[in-house]
Amino acid sequence: MISADTPTTDGLRVFPNNAAFKIAITTNASNADTVVWSVADSNGAIKTQGNFAVSPGAQTNTLSCKSTWAGYGALTATLRSGGGTLPRSGTRPVGIATFGVLPDLSSAIGTVAYAHQDQHRFGMQGFNGNIAALHALGISWTIDDRQVSAMEPNGPNTYTPSANDLDPFYKANPDQMRIVRLDGLPAWDSKTGQFNDSYYAPSNMPEFQNFMARVGTDTNAIRAANYPNQQKNYYQVTWEPSLGWADSDANFVAMYKAAYEGIHSTDPNAIVMGTGNPFAANCDTCTTGYLKKFGALGLWNYIDAVSTHGYWNAGTYPAHPPELQDADPNPANQANALDNQMTQLRSVMQAGKPNMKLFFTEAGTSYDPGLSYGPTVPSQNQLFAHAAVGVRAHIIVLGGGAQVTTLFYGPDYPGEVGYGSFFDLNNAQGAFGATNLSPKPEAMAFATMTRVLDGTNTLGRVKGTPSGTFVYGFQQLGNGKVVTAAWAHSNAQWPASNGVYSQTYSSSYALQVDNAGTSGNVTKIDAYGNVSTLAYNNGSVTLTLSEMPQYIVSNNATVAKNNSTVPLGYTGQ
Repeated sequence: MISADTPTTDGLRVFPNNAAFKIAITTNASNADTVVWSVADSNGAIKTQGNFAVSPGAQTNTLSCKSTWAGYGALTATLRSGGGTLPRSGTRPVGIATFGVLPDLSSAIGTVAYAHQDQHRFGMQGFNGNIAALHALGISWTIDDRQVSAMEPNGPNTYTPSANDLDPFYKANPDQMRIVRLDGLPAWDSKTGQFNDSYYAPSNMPEFQNFMARVGTDTNAIRAANYPNQQKNYYQVTWEPSLGWADSDANFVAMYKAAYEGIHSTDPNAIVMGTGNPFAANCDTCTTGYLKKFGALGLWNYIDAVSTHGYWNAGTYPAHPPELQDADPNPANQANALDNQMTQLRSVMQAGKPNMKLFFTEAGTSYDPGLSYGPTVPSQNQLFAHAAVGVRAHIIVLGGGAQVTTLFYGPDYPGEVGYGSFFDLNNAQGAFGATNLSPKPEAMAFATMTRVLDGTNTLGRVKGTPSGTFVYGFQQLGNGKVVTAAWAHSNAQWPASNGVYSQTYSSSYALQVDNAGTSGNVTKIDAYGNVSTLAYNNGSVTLTLSEMPQYIVSNNATVAKNNSTVPLGYTGQ
């Protein structure tokens, strides 16, 4: 009876700020009727609404739009007399057609100068090849396969390195850097006689080292030809090995030794990273557990940096946000909070090999357990919580001392419900590589976070914040502006006893932005990129914090540095 779309040629349904776009509403009314439509934001607040008359029969009416407001839009429409609602489309539920408007932050944060390309801080999984999505989300890193299983699936010595051995996508888009993925052994080089994801060391270790030398040759030549302003090449040897490692401890270290020595023999700019476990810290099978266990056997000699994934419980979903256990009286639960995991990880790294770089190569948030894609899933409240938890996790990672964090995932995909930052409009259970998409609130919160925090160095967590208040300081490269990310979290409200996440919880916090006795203004950027001005007095600005982060842009870096604690071993970008 009624349907709607905000069509784009790139399939994203994301628009620049203050640029024209169209809302197309198609009706098939039995009688003359009136379309009643509205657009709500991620909190469910109506931003604009209207109505127009339609004749009987099939027709499409197009509204011409332009928005200086930034964020997620949920369009609803119905016929005043005939009723009806917008149909389900793929993983997007009944009742809404979603779109996004990107923020324009040029006046708020200016332009940052990068001394080298690998100072960028945000990667992405799930949009390899989709440059429109990567640009919309502010992404600079993607993961490129160079495993034995990918390059030599049928036998040894069949891969010849070349500066031209690069996916055309990267050649066309040199703003997208590569994290080179090395896990994965084909049957011919596997102790199991079939493919394994580096859960055993290769059958032929000398050949494996020779292969890695060729990867180093290849990667260094590609960098020289395509990335002249990138300082280093970044390689990740294993991918969540704790999910299946079945070989000996000695062979784990021997595999890293072969990879490290092979790559470094041909690539003087190599940064070899590991171990890439699902969780950063606080268990034997986490990255800290592997670093301690295998570090004692010599692993520190064969990694230049640490990579990890950034999950904080076995099923990362809104009901267990990254700070959930931080106010828990149980010390074991406190230790598992992501901010405390960051402290643990940086401590283990510093003890093993000081001042190493840290890459998070995956971190994402699903819907709550028990939910399945369907006509009423996800709810507006679930989408709000999904965005809040998703974006805060990455701020914690960067604020806790990672150089790079990687967003997970692009579109919804089958088997794990809700990890996508975009709805897949074609497939009811989602599909890898989907291109007909519309954004969730998380996507638009990501787009703001990347624009605000890319091009910064981490100053660290702000000292002396009260329980339930989370504040991290950053400074733009080249001793530029200070950016402070801040939010409040209440366990009691998350979720409340009725299972609904509070969208109204708030608390007050005074942030020092300047010297005592001074007054002036700072810039506030909300979670979706809307800019406003706040006055401060006696050097402090009073903020109203919510479960969604906000960003405060100020100028006194001396105050910000004195009030923050630089993460242990973090040496900048």
